[in-house]
Amino acid sequence: MTEATALYDVPGPVTRRRHTVYGILSTLVILALVAWILYLLFDTGQFTHTKWMPFAYKGIQELLLRGLGNTLAAFAMAAVLSLALGGLLATGRLSDHRSVRWLATVVVEFFRAMPVLVMIFFIFVALKVQPLPALVAGLTLYNGSVLAEVFRSGVNSVERGQGEAAFALGMRKTQVMSYVLVPQAVRAMLPAIISQLVVALKDTSLGYLITYEEFLHAGKLIASNLDYDLPFIPVVMVISPIYIGMCMLLSWFAGWVARRERRSPKTEAVEVAPAEPGMLLP
Repeated sequence: MTEATALYDVPGPVTRRRHTVYGILSTLVILALVAWILYLLFDTGQFTHTKWMPFAYKGIQELLLRGLGNTLAAFAMAAVLSLALGGLLATGRLSDHRSVRWLATVVVEFFRAMPVLVMIFFIFVALKVQPLPALVAGLTLYNGSVLAEVFRSGVNSVERGQGEAAFALGMRKTQVMSYVLVPQAVRAMLPAIISQLVVALKDTSLGYLITYEEFLHAGKLIASNLDYDLPFIPVVMVISPIYIGMCMLLSWFAGWVARRERRSPKTEAVEVAPAEPGMLLP
């Protein structure tokens, strides 16, 4: 006999049958939609040999692999620098000195409000920086500013009593942040950090606008080739799963870090010996 939960009652036989019907109808609608899309793709000749022939050539494969490597290189540099900049700006936002706090606030709000593409173009055109440094700098300034707010909110989400207890023990602010507040805030910040890194990974595709030979730029070169009847849809069908797979890999990595953090001896619960009767005070 099942029991009701705190959120909803366990469905009865009639409700379970109704849910089964809803599930079957939803599945049929999704299958019909997929079949309609496939029909349109076949009807417009997107699966012809001519459109898919480029991917069989070694030069095209090397072009895609080189673009993928450039994308991962730009993302790796932007991710590391964004985390470092976010931590630095968050430290400034949490500073006890008003001038430092105001300066960090102005920097965060300015770069967080600026469009990424505008910053990349400004660095590339006005400052005459090479495509890779311009792309990495634009991504770092924007994502670092957003991560600074994530870090600050995560630290402030920890109970106020945690920091007060640490200060009462004589710890300095640096020790309180390093050993008490930040380790507890990491768990709350991790999903937002990974989400922002996924945004940084997808924004690397803006590099093709400044002639950086990343993954999307390589796909654009293939899709605009008249010799293969402009294989735009096949290129999208090849590139999109790779982007989705990289984003899913980041999500899996975040889950792995969270599970490892929970198993860490520093965060595991310490067993306390059961209370035993002691000697009475006179």
